[in-house]
Amino acid sequence: MKKYLTLIGVFLVFTFCLTIFSGCADKSAVVRDDAATEDEAARRAREQAEREAAMRARDAALLTIQNIYFDYDQSNIRPDARETLKHNAAIFTHKSGKIVIEGYCDERGTDEYNMALGQRRAQEAKQYLINLGISPSRMQTISYGGVDHVLCDVLRP
Repeated sequence: MKKYLTLIGVFLVFTFCLTIFSGCADKSAVVRDDAATEDEAARRAREQAEREAAMRARDAALLTIQNIYFDYDQSNIRPDARETLKHNAAIFTHKSGKIVIEGYCDERGTDEYNMALGQRRAQEAKQYLINLGISPSRMQTISYGGVDHVLCDVLRP
């Protein structure tokens, strides 16, 4: 019986030690895994926030309507203005609403001449946008001639 009690005692001590040591090893591993998971989650959240901020900045830059400019006493669309109008047309295809194209001139020349030149410039810009697929029913043109003494044509939604 004494052998039997000794055997049971050894078994209980062995089981007790096994339980304690194996439990400790798992707990510290779980703590490290939780810490690693939290660090990884924080890193992913930070990266996601940075990506979203960059996308918002890019979208804001892409959604800015840009002015176009004409050569002195001319109403034909310059090559640099074509690129600007393509950029603006891309914005107009994603937004609804009316588009007002305003034509301006400088103060040189008569009022009648400047009003006509401003209108021709606005019409040229409108026609270019129509060629790019913008509906003419969404657009209207207006000429301010040399009234505001602006040295360029302006395109605004």
